Amino acid sequence: MNNKPRKGNFDVIVVGLGAVGSATVNHLAELGVETLGIDQFTPPHNKGSSHGETRITRQASGEGSHLTSLALRSIAIWQELEERFSMSGLFTRTGLLAISSPLSKARVHVDKFFDSTVAAARENGIEHEVLDGSLLRDRFKQLKTTTDEVGYYEPGAGFLRPESCIEANLKAAASNGAQLNFDERVQSIKYGRIIEVQTDRDLYKTEKLIISGGAWVNELVPQLSKHFKIYRQVLYWFDIQKHYDRFKPDCFPVFIWEPTGVPWGIYGFPAIDGTGGGIKIAAEYLDNTIDSPEQLDREVQAEEETHMYENYVAPFFDGVGRKCLKSSVCMYTVSPDSGFVVDRLPGEDNIWIASACSGHGFKHSAALGEALADVVLSGRSAISLEHFMLSRFNLK
Repeated sequence: MNNKPRKGNFDVIVVGLGAVGSATVNHLAELGVETLGIDQFTPPHNKGSSHGETRITRQASGEGSHLTSLALRSIAIWQELEERFSMSGLFTRTGLLAISSPLSKARVHVDKFFDSTVAAARENGIEHEVLDGSLLRDRFKQLKTTTDEVGYYEPGAGFLRPESCIEANLKAAASNGAQLNFDERVQSIKYGRIIEVQTDRDLYKTEKLIISGGAWVNELVPQLSKHFKIYRQVLYWFDIQKHYDRFKPDCFPVFIWEPTGVPWGIYGFPAIDGTGGGIKIAAEYLDNTIDSPEQLDREVQAEEETHMYENYVAPFFDGVGRKCLKSSVCMYTVSPDSGFVVDRLPGEDNIWIASACSGHGFKHSAALGEALADVVLSGRSAISLEHFMLSRFNLK
């Protein structure tokens, strides 16, 4: 997709073309800005945080009510891309079911996730239901819920196809004239009024730089590395042994569950690939940090599959079998408060950082990219980014 002759000077350079980076180059190019996007791989790829076939999108966010506007705008952008390129399936509406219990110690992203989700729905007028234990069991027989558990159901939620979303962003950016350089690694960045980006192929100059490097943010901006932690995450697809119809998208929503008796929350998706595709389930382990993406163990061991099934699948799902059909490894890059970081680099007027998304950013990425492009060019955006500033942390 290197669609233009190479040259050295650009109005804006974006380093990292994953969820937020691809959205940002899309909107910069749409605004007619001379834009260069650089990625060390060929996106969409399976090396970072934006792969795995599906991502949950929901309107009410337990991580913060301010995120609702980003989620809604992102869905609108993806629907616009679907129409523009005659694509389908970037966003699929299935509804969302969140489950929790007063007895649960499991954590999803933030403390009191369930209660905050309900509060955000009420505050923003998001259509939803709160289900008591009896209603929860009656409606979702494929789940082994308990009498003390309650549910939050949001009919407007669903899932995204992350690889296709990134592909659509980059296709749109290229069609509007952005230069996209893949398989090109940034080696150094020289700060100044004119910013110099040295890669393993060439030297580029710009007056505005956006660093959206995901799990590579600590290498690209080492002065912030102590504030971002990188976690290994494993995605599993388990076989459906019985009651397949109960797991189809028209009757089984995406889910986020804070179960009782285990330390980590789980999330997952309906059976979107037919009877042989299984269902995707993952637990959000946040106890296995790595120092850099190069240290990531991308192999999933049989012992991991067994542990996942025995502790997070068998106790909670009726009809899901022990056989793990496939698995995939990705990374979370998490800030101290599990929120996003989208802000100027301290001490630099024309360098922005757009990471970390802390494991819950994809659903907001299209609107984040749009807002970031506007802020970089004009200093303001329709959706405020004030909640994502670095000043909320002690950076000393």
